[in-house]
Amino acid sequence: MSPRAVRRRPPADPAEPAESAEAVQPEPAATVVVEPVESAPVAPVEAVQPEQTPVPPTTRFRVSRRKKGDSKPHFDDFDVAVESCSTVLDALIAIRRDQDPSLVVRHSCMHASCGTCGVRVNGRESLACDTPIASLPPGKPVKVEPIAGQRPVADLATDMIDFYARFEAAGMPQVRAAGGPVAAQFGVGVGGTAALDSAHAQSRFENCIECGLCLSACPISRTNRDFIGPAALAAAARVVAEPRGLALGPVLALAAEPDSVWRCRSAMECSVVCPAGVEPAVALLELRRHVAVGAVKRMFGRRGGPRGDAI
Repeated sequence: MSPRAVRRRPPADPAEPAESAEAVQPEPAATVVVEPVESAPVAPVEAVQPEQTPVPPTTRFRVSRRKKGDSKPHFDDFDVAVESCSTVLDALIAIRRDQDPSLVVRHSCMHASCGTCGVRVNGRESLACDTPIASLPPGKPVKVEPIAGQRPVADLATDMIDFYARFEAAGMPQVRAAGGPVAAQFGVGVGGTAALDSAHAQSRFENCIECGLCLSACPISRTNRDFIGPAALAAAARVVAEPRGLALGPVLALAAEPDSVWRCRSAMECSVVCPAGVEPAVALLELRRHVAVGAVKRMFGRRGGPRGDAI
C-alpha cells in the first residue's frame, strides 16, 4: 500500500502583495470636564485644653503653740487651702501633714462622738471635727486655742485627768462595775454577757461625751478652780435620777457644798456649747432643786431615807 501523498501549499510569492486588513481606528474618548466645587471654609480646629481643677481658696489659721518649758503660749500663722466641706480639724491635720509636723492636736473619731478634739475656735468652745470652716466669718483668720480650765500638755492638747476626777466624786466613775438592778434586768453580770434583746437595752443611758467644752465655757470655772463644774454636776443629776442601787447621800452632799450647785450663776454657757445636747445647765438646776428640797425637809426635822438619801 503506497503512502498517502501529502499535498503541500506552495509558498507565497514574496512579490505578491499580502491582503491588508482594514485598520480599526479607536473612537475618540469622551472628554470629562470636572468643574471645581466651591467648598465651605473650614474653621480651624482648636486644641482641646485639659480641664483644670479649680484651686480651693486659702484660709489663714492662727494656732496657739506651747511646748514643754514655755512660760506662755504664742501664735503661729498657717495658710491652708480648704474645700467647701472642710472642717477645722481637716485644716489642722493638713497643717501637721504639709507644713509643721510638730503641731500637737488630739483627735480620734472624726464625727463628733468621742469628744477628744475639743478646742476654742475664735474664742468659742467647739469640736474641731464638727466645725465647718464655711460657717466661720470669711476673710478673717481662724483663731484656734486649747480649751480652758485644763492643764496644758502641748499646743492644742490638754491633760483631762482633773476633769475626769470630777466624775468620780459625783458618783459617775469612768469605769463602772457591771451590777445593780439595771444590770440584773438585762442579764449583765461580772464576767457574764448581756442579753441585749430590746431596743431599750441597746440605747444609751448617758449622752455626755465628756469633751470638757462646758467646763471651758463656764465663767465660774475660769475664776474659781474649786467649782466642780457643769459636767460633773450633770453627771450627779443623772445619778440622782437613776441611782441604779447607789446611795444618794454622798452625791447630794457633794451637790450641797458651797462650790457646787449654789456657785452656778445660770449663765447657760455650758448648754450653749454642748455638742451632745445634754443641757448640763438644766440638769444642774434640777439637782439644785433636789438639794433645796432636802434642805427644807431637814429644816423641819425629817431625816434621810433607808438608803441614806439626803431628803
